[in-house]
Amino acid sequence: MPKPPEALYLDRIATPVGEGLLVTDAEGFLRAFDWTTHEDRMHLLLRRQNPPTSLRDGRAPNAIRGALETYFAGDLGALSKIRWRTGGTDFQRAVWTALCTIPVGETVSYKGLARRIGKPSAMRAVGLANGANPIGIVVPCHRVIGSDGSLTGYGGGMDRKQWLLTHEGAAFRRAA
Repeated sequence: MPKPPEALYLDRIATPVGEGLLVTDAEGFLRAFDWTTHEDRMHLLLRRQNPPTSLRDGRAPNAIRGALETYFAGDLGALSKIRWRTGGTDFQRAVWTALCTIPVGETVSYKGLARRIGKPSAMRAVGLANGANPIGIVVPCHRVIGSDGSLTGYGGGMDRKQWLLTHEGAAFRRAA
């Protein structure tokens, strides 16, 4: 008999850059964070990276909500307290884990991230894994920029990426 779908819970949170979507599981782990303007993308990533799931409305744990609220209020280290887990491939999870080693206020290039995971020639694959990150901000894919210091794509939108990096005090080259 097939295993029943895992129950995941969807909550919403106001942020300075738009309404955020939080998906948590029954054990209190954050499974996805995205923006209401990108909700379809979030659902796609959840379907691709997890066993069958059932998404229901439900409040995220106070620890997750509080850490996000505190981050947006200026405590930039607050996100490191959030417990998260993902599906995805071993390679994707290695990239996402490496993203969490980028300190607040710093950035890294795709090439630099590929080196961090011991795959220096896998820049394109690292970029694809970065783009498939289901837990934006907490798994800080926004801290990856071009080798020349320019902003590169971000699933939540370039305006948000610029805001997040500015909020964190990171250096980057602004678009002309």
